[in-house]
Amino acid sequence: MFHKFKKLGHRKLAKSDGTDFGYVPPGSGNSGPVSTFNVVVNHASRGAAPAPAVANSGGAGIATAVPSGTIETLPSFRDVPVTERQSLFLRKLQICCFQIDMSETLKMVREKEIKRQSLSELVDFLQSGSVKITESNQEEMIKMISVNIFRCLPPASHENTGAENVEPEEEEPYLDPAWPHLQLVYELLLRYVVSSDTDTKVAKRYIDHLFVLRLLDLFDSEDPREREYLKTILHRIYGKFMVHRPFIRKAINNIFYRFIYETERHSGIGELLEILGSIINGFALPMKEEHKLFLVRALIPLHKPKPIALYHQQLSYCIIQFVEKDYKLADTVIRGLLKYWPVTNCQKEVLFLGELEEVLEATQAAEFQRCMVPLFRQIARCLNSSHFQVAERALFLWNNDHIVSLIAQNRGVILPIIFEALEKNVWSHWNQAVHGLTVNVRKMFSEMDLELFEECQRQYAEKEAGKTELEERRELTWRRLAAAAGQGG
Repeated sequence: MFHKFKKLGHRKLAKSDGTDFGYVPPGSGNSGPVSTFNVVVNHASRGAAPAPAVANSGGAGIATAVPSGTIETLPSFRDVPVTERQSLFLRKLQICCFQIDMSETLKMVREKEIKRQSLSELVDFLQSGSVKITESNQEEMIKMISVNIFRCLPPASHENTGAENVEPEEEEPYLDPAWPHLQLVYELLLRYVVSSDTDTKVAKRYIDHLFVLRLLDLFDSEDPREREYLKTILHRIYGKFMVHRPFIRKAINNIFYRFIYETERHSGIGELLEILGSIINGFALPMKEEHKLFLVRALIPLHKPKPIALYHQQLSYCIIQFVEKDYKLADTVIRGLLKYWPVTNCQKEVLFLGELEEVLEATQAAEFQRCMVPLFRQIARCLNSSHFQVAERALFLWNNDHIVSLIAQNRGVILPIIFEALEKNVWSHWNQAVHGLTVNVRKMFSEMDLELFEECQRQYAEKEAGKTELEERRELTWRRLAAAAGQGG
């Protein structure tokens, strides 16, 4: 059985005057019972999974990792004088470093509740803003948060079962049994980041690049509740810590590259794109070359992986943000979509056509003219798709007034490209809805430019006649060959 939690390596405590608090690994000589102000760790059993418990006595304390133990509760913040609240805050942090296996629901019930209550009180205390947290306590708080959230994620469901062919969108969401505690830890981190009392110059010492990188690793968690908290926290960190912004963008890029070109499996692509949607919205104009490269190298290739349906809505929003920011990027985006256009995945084609409509809505005439020939060759193929949803979605493009105006301005180029596809649908498509929509589009073109429509009709009739003549010649040639073979025999 794979466990959700993995013990993190503990930092050894230097022998000092006792004002520094750290973690001492098991077997370091502090295995006896430690009695403190309202905190006692008794070694009742050594059969349970190891978990670090923390103790402090009169300002000279040692955080001791023990196999198991019993934790005595601390008083609440309102029950102690203001002068002692910083010390109590630290002791509660130390209790919350105690690691408990939450998959065993009937074990250590009391300890689980004490830890949950302590976390809840820490969140309330930080949110109240009654006392500003000291720098040393801020550091210890980030350490406690790190101990709890940075862990080895369990294997994905397809890894457990070995069913590689299971579609990611069909997998049941995993719900972490430790969530009652994790949620409070994440809430504490969120309150710390958004607090007006948090000085970024101080906080950036603890919320550094390594912390951010490990936070990004957690986006692969299969628990959607955890990813939602991570999304909010990372977005707030990006907004508050300007020094981390380039690093965060680059780190997200690297996650995308690995997903696109190596694994094609990652649980948090949608949440990361949601953060990026907000970031892109804030890009200053003229847009930096770095941001344009991000569009070309990361966002457009994200159309390639098979499980695009899981994050397409967020991806489409990011793409549209770029086009709305800089209309000249429309040609780049449309050609990128054509490059990754699916060949056999009809549901993916429907998604692409929906996104294409949104991009075309933000496209101006000059950019449209640059890509309209390859674009409408692809649309013609979609019109003749035997999958009615693909054909129907392509025909819906003519319901958009802006797209119709672009087509009308360039009808001399576009109609000859798609006329054959329209005629085939009228005469042979099996779906009645597609047939009806095709008739409407055909009528629209005839009303738009009757002379051009009739010319296309004449050329199509000639082409079909030529095909019939060629087929007759081929048939005649085969008959002659058959006759000659018969005579020779």
